[in-house]
Amino acid sequence: MKLPQLLLLALGLGLTAPLAGAELDPALIYQPGHLKPIDSRLKVRIGQPAPDFTLPAIDGRRIRLSDFRGRKNVVLSFVPAAFTPVCSAQWPGYNLALDLFEEQDAVLLGITTDNLPTLHAWTRLMGGVRFPVLSDFWPHGAVADRYGVLRSDGTAERALFVIDKQGIIRWIDVHDINQRPPLDDLLAALDRINRPAPAKR
Repeated sequence: MKLPQLLLLALGLGLTAPLAGAELDPALIYQPGHLKPIDSRLKVRIGQPAPDFTLPAIDGRRIRLSDFRGRKNVVLSFVPAAFTPVCSAQWPGYNLALDLFEEQDAVLLGITTDNLPTLHAWTRLMGGVRFPVLSDFWPHGAVADRYGVLRSDGTAERALFVIDKQGIIRWIDVHDINQRPPLDDLLAALDRINRPAPAKR
């Protein structure tokens, strides 16, 4: 079995946390219970330019979306909150798949409405993540709100946006907040935007 297949199998079986880094002590995980699957109204659509933003990252940088224009495809991964069960499996799982993102000439940006100290502590306890983690804490949830994925409780939806090198939104998945989005759907979306257009006859 090839490496990408092994990664997809591991992600599908929910094995990502032990494979990707340290498992969080269950006592540190907040159990929110079953939540309303989607609690926002999307404000962007496929084919539109992605709203630009600049956010602070836990490594001290400030990341601007438009800085990737002309250089990289971008995947935005909004998740609801640090120290919650699904989020604590989703992002470590992406550590395993970063080579697959790189093969698609894509960079992954993780975004939550948590503050930087919380995100720093959470990602350290998970064994670290190898992609930029950005705080949309202040003005609170402003970026999530511009995209239409800010929930009524001030957290973000579990949402994925694929943005091409021209800065155009090419794929959106606002997922049931209680479930982890399938990695293969995301990779298929990236593959489609990298495929050359068929020649016109």
